[in-house]
Amino acid sequence: MPTTTARVASAAGLHARPASVFVSTASTFDAIITIALGDGPAVDAKSILQVMGLGAGQGATVRITATGADAEAALASLAEVVQSDLDA
Repeated sequence: MPTTTARVASAAGLHARPASVFVSTASTFDAIITIALGDGPAVDAKSILQVMGLGAGQGATVRITATGADAEAALASLAEVVQSDLDA
């Protein structure tokens, strides 16, 4: 199962607008995608409530996992979203 890690860049963390951008991006892929804060339990990356519920603040490391035909593309796109300053 392909996995990547990324450090949260946004000052707001994965909350509000950054979480919305993350979930919107995840939803464009057919892959089954999860996200976890560090080594914690994984949640559905396509659920805004679950992603916001992680409490991933700025500087936190998240683990993103995907399975399916477009898993690698999903991981690359989502890591880019997490590592972008979406507060600007």
